[in-house]
Amino acid sequence: MTIEKIVEQALQDGYLTPAMEAEVGRICDTASELSIEEYMALDRLMGALLTGKVVAVPRKQFINVMEELVLTEAIARVAEIESNGDNALDLGDIAAYALNRLPPLYATTEEGANFQRETAKGELSALISDQVQEAIARSLRQPDFYPERQTLQKKAEDSVLNQVKVLLEVHADKFEAAEQAS
Repeated sequence: MTIEKIVEQALQDGYLTPAMEAEVGRICDTASELSIEEYMALDRLMGALLTGKVVAVPRKQFINVMEELVLTEAIARVAEIESNGDNALDLGDIAAYALNRLPPLYATTEEGANFQRETAKGELSALISDQVQEAIARSLRQPDFYPERQTLQKKAEDSVLNQVKVLLEVHADKFEAAEQAS
């Protein structure tokens, strides 16, 4: 999808989804140079975001309570193992492995999250413990194939609004020069 199509869709819907934001970011990161049309589309998007005509949908309006339960269990187990030996374990890998084998427990309110926590502690604690233990065992058996891997990170400066602002600031003089030449 092109920047222009993404901006048109966002203007039509009134929303900029996380997927649309990621695609604009990917295009901007991989393009050696953006066209005048792409800059104009980004400018329209920036204006629409600033005026509220387009709303950036937050990445999360809900939580998966299973994530916190697995992380709590994994942190305790990993700390115990690392304190007793020379093994360094990747907490993210362990949590992801276990989470992929456990049911999600989503909630949109604090009350819902508390309900999910209590239900999971009563009905799923043994399963959570087993899956975390299996993830740790797998991690200990598996060699480090890709030491150059980059972990997922969310940087504050990666928001689409900030990316558009920086792009427009950096390339505004080129845009103005091209406008005057035409």
